[in-house]
Amino acid sequence: MPLESLFGKPRVVIGMVHLGALPGSPDYAGSLDRVVETAVADARAIEEAGLDGIMVENFGDVPFHAERVPSETVAAMAVALAAIGSAVRFPIGVNVLRNDARSALGLCAATKASFVRVNVHERSLGRRAQ
Repeated sequence: MPLESLFGKPRVVIGMVHLGALPGSPDYAGSLDRVVETAVADARAIEEAGLDGIMVENFGDVPFHAERVPSETVAAMAVALAAIGSAVRFPIGVNVLRNDARSALGLCAATKASFVRVNVHERSLGRRAQ
């Protein structure tokens, strides 16, 4: 889908909402409500600043999983994305760090998120690099 069909213009500025550490992460502080409140406040500030959209990612979940993230991460991200989607009117994207494109697409299907970012996308051709 071209950017223009989603945003109504060919060039956009997208802000980033970094979620705090989520359940299951080593740095999780025990309050998903607090993580969501902070994320909603950040999203509103970005919208009020006049940017065109946001990308939401689980930046506080270091160290990142190389491929699939645990189900509790996806569930917590769904809660955050639902709250953000109720608070802002512009397009929302999702990036499940480090490279969980399937979960990102699932989050789009379950929330108001409408685009994804994948940091590293590789298609294996059956050969290994030497």
